[in-house]
Amino acid sequence: MAVWDKKVLWSFTVLLAGAVAQHVSYPVTSACAVKGSTVTLPCTFTFQKSAVQHGKNVSMKIRRVVWCKNHEICQGPTPSVYDSESKTKHRRFQYLGDMLGNCTLQIRDVRMEDNGTFRFRMEANVENQHFTGKSGVNITVIGVSKMRINSSNHERQIRRGEKVTLQCTSVCSFHQPEITWFKDGHTLQKSGSTLHIDPVIAKDSGNYTCAEIGRQETSSVPYTLQVEEAGKDDYLPLIAGVVPVVLLAVITLILLFFKRKRAAAEDRSDVGGEMEQKHADAIYSNIMPPSEQEEVYDRSQTSQAVEDVSYASFQFKQNKQKRQVREAEDSVVYSSVASRG
Repeated sequence: MAVWDKKVLWSFTVLLAGAVAQHVSYPVTSACAVKGSTVTLPCTFTFQKSAVQHGKNVSMKIRRVVWCKNHEICQGPTPSVYDSESKTKHRRFQYLGDMLGNCTLQIRDVRMEDNGTFRFRMEANVENQHFTGKSGVNITVIGVSKMRINSSNHERQIRRGEKVTLQCTSVCSFHQPEITWFKDGHTLQKSGSTLHIDPVIAKDSGNYTCAEIGRQETSSVPYTLQVEEAGKDDYLPLIAGVVPVVLLAVITLILLFFKRKRAAAEDRSDVGGEMEQKHADAIYSNIMPPSEQEEVYDRSQTSQAVEDVSYASFQFKQNKQKRQVREAEDSVVYSSVASRG
């Protein structure tokens, strides 16, 4: 009896360990899909590497994977959207996973009947190791979903030189569709959900829209971007930097002007010293009394007369000496002639 109890306990322990090891993970448990779009359901799973079967330890392998809709365990005759053992393949449902741990499913051209909960089931080579992820992924399908533009700048009026980022998103999608951008109705050479404008210039003003590629009906409501010219406050740093430079230049010019003016004044004072002295004498004579002026005039006349007499006497003496030298030379010549005759 005790031996049987031990076997039962061992079997229960192995089954419990296997159950704990089996696991399916859905990163996204609910999603909103647009009719006609493509939806990807991320999924991963883990399983026990070995299990006991008929009293023997058997290496575990996954031999079948199934995706079904609106069934709790995807077992038996339950309709499936994908079955790895089925020869019938649904073109709209593609299994992107494998038998090792990836169970991702992609649904193309989503239809209204795709509303529901999708679950994944894995089946191993040991019957008691089959497992279904019961939480599943709930899909809600709607007709047409307009795209929406979100801006990194809450103000639609942006100053020139700033930067802005526009994000195109769908109000009903957990995946990121392929996006086309438009400005004033013209297609931009930019794809992707994000539009960066850096730096912003005047010609960037306009109405921006985005839509899924090939689906113009998903076009967003226009987002108006208005680029403002730089305000007066934007010039304050420039003014603050220019004013000191201009002020310094003006002060330098003033100092240079006075320096040159002073140098010119000194040159004029040196050259015109004598003229200033003569002018001073003339001014002094003009301010003398008449009697003193006559006395000064008489003295100047007397001095001039004395200078004339001295000059005349000097000239007379020179002329007299010349005559004496000439007479002596004539006498010599005469006596020489007389002696020869």
